[in-house]
Amino acid sequence: QVQLVESGGGLVQAGGSLRLSCAVSGRTFSNYLMGWFRQAPGKEREFVSAISPGGSGISYADSVQGRFTISRDNAKNTVYLQMNSLKPEDTAVYYCAAEHHFRAGMRIFTTVSGYDYWGQGTQVTVSS
Repeated sequence: QVQLVESGGGLVQAGGSLRLSCAVSGRTFSNYLMGWFRQAPGKEREFVSAISPGGSGISYADSVQGRFTISRDNAKNTVYLQMNSLKPEDTAVYYCAAEHHFRAGMRIFTTVSGYDYWGQGTQVTVSS
């Protein structure tokens, strides 16, 4: 059984920064495509960023490009999301997701349906 546990959320003022972490237990972390998604109240869950198993492939949503940075430490079974220049519209519950069917040469999955395993989420609130 794969378990994902997010941490690092909180309340921050606009322009501030937060670093989210997602610790993964279970099967071989280094084989997983890892993604971050978010869901604001009344809205659908949306893609934020994802990183390939080896870390060489990365994708960002246009709304966070240049402000957020995804990274992973395969020795620690952890993926990170560094969020800078936060805006009130970044307020949401942020979810970590994992997918073990990804293979080299594939396009990074950016849809909710592309991921098999999910964490419980961590709240990020950005005040204006």
